Amino acid sequence: QVYPVELGGGWVQPGGSMTLSCTAPGRSFGTSTMAWFRQAPGAEREFVAAIGWSERITSYADSVKGRFRISRDNPVNMVSLHMDSLKPEDTAVYYCAADSASTPVPRRAVNDYQYWGPGTRVTVSS
Repeated sequence: QVYPVELGGGWVQPGGSMTLSCTAPGRSFGTSTMAWFRQAPGAEREFVAAIGWSERITSYADSVKGRFRISRDNPVNMVSLHMDSLKPEDTAVYYCAADSASTPVPRRAVNDYQYWGPGTRVTVSS
């Protein structure tokens, strides 16, 4: 089991940068795919980025590719999402999630992830 908790979030101007972190205590962290999802007001939760347990394989939604970067530090059970060139449409509650299935390629569906953090709000506006 993994117990994600998001750190960071808040307000940033368009074009700015922000880094979200997720601490995820639990013995399964090192073999779990870790991902970030987000949910805007009135919208469904959507995939943002994921990183495999080995750190070598990452996956990004088209809407954030080239602007966001996901990374993980297995010895300290942390995963981060660095966000550049933020846009108002990036405003959402961001969730850290864990998939203990250890698939070769990170999965993208909400239902594939078993463990979720409570979320942290990111607001991009001027």
